[in-house]
Amino acid sequence: MRRVIVDYKKLNKEILDLLVEKFPTGYDPGDIIMFRNAQNEVIEAVEVRTEDTIYLVKVSKRLADTMENYDDDDDDFDDTDNEETPDIADDEGDDDY
Repeated sequence: MRRVIVDYKKLNKEILDLLVEKFPTGYDPGDIIMFRNAQNEVIEAVEVRTEDTIYLVKVSKRLADTMENYDDDDDDFDDTDNEETPDIADDEGDDDY
């Protein structure tokens, strides 16, 4: 299973849909996963999964605002600038972060 760390700036419509579906009223502190990246910085993220990928979306005020204001029928969220695949943290392996 692929594991992908996604920053708010690279958030696309598919991942935003997954986030809103999993956390329709927003995420709680208990939903946040903390880990250290390659630069030994503490990263806070929330997890969403597809059949083949685990997405860790970095937590930020802008992420919370975007999720809160997101509407499934709203076409204002434009992911055309974010068509590239987000950075892959770990291609394969177990689910430990």
